[in-house]
Amino acid sequence: MSFLIVVLSCLLISGAHGHDDEDSKAVKYSGDSFNLGLATNNHFVMFYAPWCGHCSRLSPTWEKLAEDYNDASTETDVIIAKVDCTVETALCSEHDVTGYPTLKFFKAGHDEGTKYRGGRDYEALKSYISEQLGKASQEPTDSQEEPKVPEPVSALVELTEETFDNYVATGNHFIKFYAPWCGYCKKLAPTWEKLAESLHFSTNVRVSQVDCTEHKDVCQRFEVKGYPTLLWIVEKYSGDRSIEDLKSYVSRQLRVDLVEAPEEIPSISNPVVQLSGENFEHVIEKGMTFVKFFAPWCGHCKRMAPTWDELGSKFLGSGQVTIGKVDCTLDINKDLCRQQEVRGYPSIYLYKDGERVDSYEGNRQLEDMYLFVLKHLQQKDEL
Repeated sequence: MSFLIVVLSCLLISGAHGHDDEDSKAVKYSGDSFNLGLATNNHFVMFYAPWCGHCSRLSPTWEKLAEDYNDASTETDVIIAKVDCTVETALCSEHDVTGYPTLKFFKAGHDEGTKYRGGRDYEALKSYISEQLGKASQEPTDSQEEPKVPEPVSALVELTEETFDNYVATGNHFIKFYAPWCGYCKKLAPTWEKLAESLHFSTNVRVSQVDCTEHKDVCQRFEVKGYPTLLWIVEKYSGDRSIEDLKSYVSRQLRVDLVEAPEEIPSISNPVVQLSGENFEHVIEKGMTFVKFFAPWCGHCKRMAPTWDELGSKFLGSGQVTIGKVDCTLDINKDLCRQQEVRGYPSIYLYKDGERVDSYEGNRQLEDMYLFVLKHLQQKDEL
C-alpha cells in the first residue's frame, strides 16, 4: 500500500506543474489535483498571486524548501506546494485566502489547513514543518518561539485577541476587520496588502487586520457590524479595560468604514449624497435638501442607515428633493457640524434654497420621514 501511495504522489507532482513552472521544485496544484494530493500526503502550501511583492521575495526560500522536501531520492513526510490564486480563485476562496502569501499546513487526509503565522525565513519554516510532523526539538531555539506580537515579513500584521491591546497601545493604526467569506473583503485584500507595503517604513501609522470569525471578542468590543470595517486608532489607550471605558474610547477615537468620495449627483447605487464642508453650501443652495448629520460609531445612526438609503431611493430622480448625509467625525466636517448646531446623533435637518427651515424629531421609520418631506413639498407648491 505504501508503494501505491508513493507512486500516486509522484504522479500528482509531475502532473501538477504547468509549463511556466518547469524549473520549480514546488508542486503547483490546480483545483482538480489539490484534493487528491491532500488525501495521501502532508502538505505545506503557499497560496500566492504573481503580482504580490511579498510572494516574490518568499519564492526563493519556498523553492529551497521544496528542493529539500520534494526530492524523490529522499524519504520525506511532507510535500511543499503552491497555488496561484489569480488562476485557482475558487480553490483559494474555499480555503479562506484573503491575503498573499497565505501559508497553510495540511495533514494527510484532512482538507482543513492550519494557517502559518510565523517568520518566513528558511529556518523558521523548517522548524514549523518539524513541529507539525511531531519532530520538534525538546529545546526550541529563539526562532521557534512565537512572538507576543506577530512580526511577519509582510508589512500587513494579522492581529489576534492576545496581541491586539498591546499592539494598538502606542502609535496610529489603520485596522481592517474582516471575514474570510466576505466578497468585499476578498476584493479589498490585495489593495489592503499594497497599502500596508507602501506604509511599511512609516513612523506615523501601521496597517493591520483582524479576522472576526476567529477573534469575535475583539470585533464585538469595537461594534463591528459589517465587513469589511476599517477603523483608525489615533492615540494610546491607557484607561480601564471595562466595556464602558473601551466603548467610550472607541466612540472618541475610531472612524468606521471607508468614506465614499463626495458625490453631488445621487445615483442608483448611491441614492444618498455624501456631503462635506466643501460641497455643503453648493448642494443645498437650490431646491429642498433633507440632511442627516451622523457619527459612524453611533448605534442609532447605524440602525437608521438602511432606512435613510431607502428614503434616498424614493426621491431619486424626482428633481425636487436631495437626500444627503454628513459624517461629523471627519475633520473636514467639524466646523460645518458646529455651524449647523448639531448637538447629538443623528440630527436631521431640512433645507430650502440654502436655508434651514425645519428639523425632524419624529419616528425614524421610512413612511414617517417620507410624509414629512412630502408635507414640506406641498407647502412649497402652495406658495
